[in-house]
Amino acid sequence: GSHFSVFENLPKVMGSTSGPHAIGEGLYFSDGRRKVDYVLVFHQRRHTSIRSPASASVSQDREVFMELGGAGDGEPMEPGDHEMRLIRQEFEANLIEAGLEIERDREVSLKSHGPSFTRVHAPWPVLCREAEFLKIRVPTKTETGFGSSMSTVWRTLTKPFQPKVPHQDHGRTKFLSHCFSRDKYNITSKDTFFDNATRGRIVYEILRRTVCARTCQTIGEDTKHLIRSLLCLCFISVLHEEWARYSAFYKYQPIDLVRKYFGEKIGLYFAWLGVYTQLLVPASIVGIIVFGYGVATMDTNIPSLEMCDQRLNFTMCPLCDQACDFWHLSTACGTAKASHLFDNPATVFFAIFMSLWAVLFLEQWKRRQISLSFSWDLTGIEEDEEHPRPRYETILLQKRQKKQNNKKKKKKKNESPIEKLTWKDRLPGYLINVSSILFMFALTFSAVFGVIIYRITVSAIMAMSPDPEIRHNVRVTVTATAVIINLVVILILDEIYGAVAVWLTELEIPKTETNFEERLILKAFLLKFMNAYAPIFYVAFFKGRFAGRPGNYVYVFNDFRMEECAPGGCLIELCIQLSIIMLGKQLIQNNIFEIGIPKLKKLVRTLKEKETTTKVREEEKPPQQWNLDYALAPFEGLTPEYMEMIIQFGFVSLFVASFPLAPLFALLNNIIEIRLDAKKFVTELRRPVAARAKDIGIWYNVLSGMGKFSVIINAFVISFTSDFIPRLVYEYMYSPTGTMHGFIDHTLSYFNVSDLKPGTAPQNSELGNITLCRYKDYREPPWSPDAYQFSKQYWCVLAARLAFVILFQNLVMFLSLVVAWVIPDVPKTIVEQLKREKKLLVDVFLQEEKEKLQLIQSLFAKDATLHPSGNTLPPGQDLPIPAGSMDCHSGD
Repeated sequence: GSHFSVFENLPKVMGSTSGPHAIGEGLYFSDGRRKVDYVLVFHQRRHTSIRSPASASVSQDREVFMELGGAGDGEPMEPGDHEMRLIRQEFEANLIEAGLEIERDREVSLKSHGPSFTRVHAPWPVLCREAEFLKIRVPTKTETGFGSSMSTVWRTLTKPFQPKVPHQDHGRTKFLSHCFSRDKYNITSKDTFFDNATRGRIVYEILRRTVCARTCQTIGEDTKHLIRSLLCLCFISVLHEEWARYSAFYKYQPIDLVRKYFGEKIGLYFAWLGVYTQLLVPASIVGIIVFGYGVATMDTNIPSLEMCDQRLNFTMCPLCDQACDFWHLSTACGTAKASHLFDNPATVFFAIFMSLWAVLFLEQWKRRQISLSFSWDLTGIEEDEEHPRPRYETILLQKRQKKQNNKKKKKKKNESPIEKLTWKDRLPGYLINVSSILFMFALTFSAVFGVIIYRITVSAIMAMSPDPEIRHNVRVTVTATAVIINLVVILILDEIYGAVAVWLTELEIPKTETNFEERLILKAFLLKFMNAYAPIFYVAFFKGRFAGRPGNYVYVFNDFRMEECAPGGCLIELCIQLSIIMLGKQLIQNNIFEIGIPKLKKLVRTLKEKETTTKVREEEKPPQQWNLDYALAPFEGLTPEYMEMIIQFGFVSLFVASFPLAPLFALLNNIIEIRLDAKKFVTELRRPVAARAKDIGIWYNVLSGMGKFSVIINAFVISFTSDFIPRLVYEYMYSPTGTMHGFIDHTLSYFNVSDLKPGTAPQNSELGNITLCRYKDYREPPWSPDAYQFSKQYWCVLAARLAFVILFQNLVMFLSLVVAWVIPDVPKTIVEQLKREKKLLVDVFLQEEKEKLQLIQSLFAKDATLHPSGNTLPPGQDLPIPAGSMDCHSGD
């Protein structure tokens, strides 16, 4: 058999071997005059086979393969092949009927297998008709003077960082644009009036609504496919030089050029990534200052000095049963000092700063988005009515056929035809969705619990080792290895969850592509969010909270004690966990996977090409550009690109109180990420359809939700995970001198060694006969009537912690509202420019109407001189302006 394929192509075309106009302008038909707007791929397989109706149903439309072809002349024509050839002929006939012009490869009839290409061209009348249907905005007149003088000064200062783009107007010049109408535009050059992206979009819409009736009868699938265009523009070399190179990391992105070439949707993604990366710069600087404050005050921090002071001689209770001995707190000196780097008063300020930074980022993006909407003429675009997805139509068609068959059997009449799928059709998909998501949540929690069990068991085994060096490094070894295991599990589950999310979304049978995308994003985000942050949530809020106390520990499987936090607190462990997972995920998944996997795929493709070229060496001829571009990887949407940045945004905002350097590492990653994505789009992917979009869609809501959630998380991290609140309570309520002296002694409770359960005490203690040991908690001493119960200090600290959470949240929320109120969503200059543009547009059309009127009057005057007896207008009477000529701009 053979198949008809959707062709997504990479626009790295610089010219073509066909036609006199090809160089630098695009690809042309063999006559050298008609532009190639789309390329359809007709792939003939080596071995013919008849496919069943079920296998021919297409559920994905990123690259849709459709069995439509014929066998080669040297092979016998099977019934299935003949049917596919008829389907292809009908589809192409329908395209010609719609007004498109097509051209096939001359060697199609000679080839027995492999891809052959059908070029599609849209003539001028078709372009005009479709532009009016789609309400495409086109330039009417160029006006200068847009933009402010401040922006001119700023551009002068940042000139070294601006990309070298030819004919760049830097926002001072703007094309006044309006919905296209053949009556209002004096077209001078029909070839260049619509740019290549617009031509491609017009042909794309025709292809989407072209129905193949034969296909519906035999396969049950409308051929409403996302056909990808092959377009080329001369500035692809500029994108490669000024954007898709790592050496251009310090330059601004040529966003307008990206938009012209890839469309608004991809342009908005790179603009958003640029704004996010720019705003990480101040966050990184503040984070470095906060970290520097921790380093500077490390040697003067009283609690750390007390923990390191061997003279104080705090004898601590054993960390495990039997095998572990009593130990001195001064041996944990290094952990205490490291904890101060991240657990100091400056981190509270940084948490507030980052919560406001998240609001500032969203506000700044709103303003940038509106500025781009103005300069890209997206302000007045209407939501196009979307075509249903092929899978939706297939299932709807099957339902209709089933109903017709039932109607014939039961001989029923006057039943209304089925127009859409109902919730009953989707119910099985919803049930599978809910159960699968719950199962995957359970899988994530099981993975976290498995790592906890690993830590507990390995700690116990290492503590029993006769080697003192191993016993001394138990905590460091176990923490490091456990985090690496966590990272590996996260990376594996991430890939699985991505594939499962697509499968689950398909089961819901969304009607349109937008519905599909939104549902996929929500599911993928939910699963990947849980996967990435579950281990971090455990360390932040659960570790050490349910361990019990000496003499009454909580055991797992009756043998292993629940793990406790390090002597310096859980914040240092949270910092280690967050930093390794964040850096590992960025380094391995975002960079090695993104660079390595495409290179590997490219290598496999080139090896396959070498095999085929050696076999057909005798028919060798210079390959056309579409042959080269067909070998590139298909574009699979922006969801993976956004998702990795959103997860990173979570690392930067959610637990930033424990790791002030997170914004810095995110910034360094994003500088590479922008150029990596650019390189991928320019050199490794087929060019996607230039899709229009007004905004970044549901991603904005996800970001906004995470920004609000980060306020709550940071409040709880500061109050419950760090020692900030206990220090404040001690300093202002319990300290005899009003300083931090004596804080460590205050946080340690006493325990009578004789109260240990039988068989749990150390067998041979190196510290001699110990009667009392200390442990970190607020509990009554053994000599108290309420021995080992929570003390009054515990309840004071708990009340202070809860009060801080409420105060922090309300303060940050209030400041966030102030920031959002102070920064207007629409820049003042844009408001003024919109008003000016509307006035200028009205003036342009009035002037054109006046010129037309003068032309008609002059014609009448000539006619009157030639035919004096004819009917002419009385002097002084004007012709009425046609009503239809003003309706396009009257609604603006």
